[in-house]
Amino acid sequence: MLQRMIESALQAPRIVSICASQGQLFDSGRHELNTSTTAILCAAIALAVSACGKSGDGGTASKADTLVIATVNNADMIRMQKLASDFTTQHPDIRLEWVTLEENVLRQRVTTDIATQGGQFDVLTIGTYEVPIWAARHWLKPLQFGPEYDVDDLLPQIRQAASFDGQLYAAPFYGEGSMLMYRTDLFEQAGLAMPEQPSWSFVVDAARKLTDKPGGVYGICLRGKAGWGENMALLSGMGNAFGARWFDENWRPQFDQPEWKAALQTYVDVMKDAGPPGAASNGFNENLALFNAGKCAMWVDATVAASFVSDPKESRVADKVGFAAAPDTGKGKTTGWLWAWNLAIPASSKKADKAQTFIAWATNRQYTELVASREGWANAPPGTRASLYQKPEYLEAAPFAAQTLAAIKSADTHNPTVKPVPYVGVQYAAIPEFQSIGTTVGQQFSAALTGSISVADALANAQASTEREMKRAGYPK
Repeated sequence: MLQRMIESALQAPRIVSICASQGQLFDSGRHELNTSTTAILCAAIALAVSACGKSGDGGTASKADTLVIATVNNADMIRMQKLASDFTTQHPDIRLEWVTLEENVLRQRVTTDIATQGGQFDVLTIGTYEVPIWAARHWLKPLQFGPEYDVDDLLPQIRQAASFDGQLYAAPFYGEGSMLMYRTDLFEQAGLAMPEQPSWSFVVDAARKLTDKPGGVYGICLRGKAGWGENMALLSGMGNAFGARWFDENWRPQFDQPEWKAALQTYVDVMKDAGPPGAASNGFNENLALFNAGKCAMWVDATVAASFVSDPKESRVADKVGFAAAPDTGKGKTTGWLWAWNLAIPASSKKADKAQTFIAWATNRQYTELVASREGWANAPPGTRASLYQKPEYLEAAPFAAQTLAAIKSADTHNPTVKPVPYVGVQYAAIPEFQSIGTTVGQQFSAALTGSISVADALANAQASTEREMKRAGYPK
């Protein structure tokens, strides 16, 4: 029967969609299948269609020597694939096969695979959210590197985020905080000066003044695409700055509190007045393209974007970009976050030794120097190694280096909010249920941005859905 269901699933007329936010599978009549069936089907379907999105590096290594690497479609990871011939030259017995996916799709695919022990991948690109949760469930293999790797060179905040019980379970490829990037020329023309620590009231006022819709320039670009790692990365940090929190000390959701209303209303209002059209479809990559095309006067997002917006080969405004701290509201917290894309080995992989060899190559200091030699020091993967921020060549080439390091060091995963919270994580709560909760809330907030529902309704829906999920999960525990 399962085989017939899989065959049907691969034919569009019978099964038409997979709900990315919940991983629920529906048939053509929109009837939801039960959770266990969904998990089995998703894993089986993923295996059946695994050729989609894959690319190899050529070579003659056998299937037993092929590493299947799941990664996200951002510029740093695409660059790693381009430079991977350096690795295969050093290790001709290892072939690399890439599965490159959009962020939300990547999360769904790797979560389904690792939870069902599907064994589809040998190397996973995962975030700081997944590492401690998956390591606690024995879903990841611990990493052991030799002295030449110099684990102690990893920034303490990033190393801690990639560890569980003091053991490294993932190797950070790049790390990030958040910052405000802005057009210095537009600020000068408008007679505005960026404060060292901008407030949201300053940013909102400046965004409206800098907007020139007939000229195709928008005062501010912010994430709007729904997802716990998309719009909620920004809005969770923004909530922290306004004094909001996901849960109180007793794990009660807090979307019915005034701090969340102030944060979300500010976001919706400024995006309506000064944001680009179609902002609810924009994530990191879309806003990066807009900023590089000269369409955004300001952009609050990941510090990793700095090397791209200041690269004249990619950005039309590369010589007109300034960097400032993520905005605050004077309550002691900024719209900051802490994140790293890490490479990890699923427990189901039968090629752990080869996978660790690749991970060591992609995350060591020599890889940083390889990027610098091919792409310039400004494009070196940021935010993971202290030694990078001691290199004069990097500091000279990267005017954003000091701001990036300050953003990472200031992130406090154990005290992320103004009021006390029971969870760890700046822009997320490190509990297994958060991925589903965060995506559902992100959908509500994205709907408020489009105007299809009000801010009040979005918050009420977020409160109700989160209460329901937390009750189902048995909190408080």
